[in-house]
Amino acid sequence: MRARARLVARSDGRGGTTLVELSGETPLLLRQTPVEDGVATVHLVGGAAGPLAGDDLRLEIEVGPGAAVRVRSVAASIALPGRPGAVSRMAVRAVVHAEARLDWQPEQLVAAAGCAHLAESRIDLAAGASLRWRDELVCGRYGEAPGGAVVHTQVDYADRPLLRQSLAVGPRAPGWAGPAVLGGATATGSLLVVDPSRPVRPAVVRADGAVAGLPLAGGPATLWTATAPDGHTLRTHLTV
Repeated sequence: MRARARLVARSDGRGGTTLVELSGETPLLLRQTPVEDGVATVHLVGGAAGPLAGDDLRLEIEVGPGAAVRVRSVAASIALPGRPGAVSRMAVRAVVHAEARLDWQPEQLVAAAGCAHLAESRIDLAAGASLRWRDELVCGRYGEAPGGAVVHTQVDYADRPLLRQSLAVGPRAPGWAGPAVLGGATATGSLLVVDPSRPVRPAVVRADGAVAGLPLAGGPATLWTATAPDGHTLRTHLTV
């Protein structure tokens, strides 16, 4: 299955945000929910199970100068097996203009047994833009080993590289559960905070190594990363 969705937001000139384009195709559906504090809120609604191996899903987001958008989802995304040898893909491309804000915090991605999934995100931030971008991955449903999943994130700020991050788990990713990667944890995630209005926080690493917050050299940004034994604990770690 192939599906495309697009979200375009513009400032209304009165401190609010207008969604000038909001379109999608099953299973990638977008629904606007009530505005809070001038921030337009959109929920991703899965119109079908999956993604299934072979699905190609693409979402484009543009946040115009001075606009603010919050993106959530109504449920976790469960990557499932499909036809043999096929890979499912979810690609998100976001452009955030000057003085604009994007808050991307959907529910978790679950890599079910037998899946082969690629999640790709590319975000371009203009100077002065703000971002909160959360990625969370749960390795398998309860009591099962995970399928194969790759999560890749690329962020540029003011036309300069800010973040390049990739994680692979599953049977084709040797050592993913070992001490050099997840250390036996079954859930992992990151939260990138870009906020030009606030000073960058110094590095923070919890004593057990499960949570770390590290400033990035390419912009006014901090990257929080965490591992956990389950999705609920992971969410707690990444609520900052």
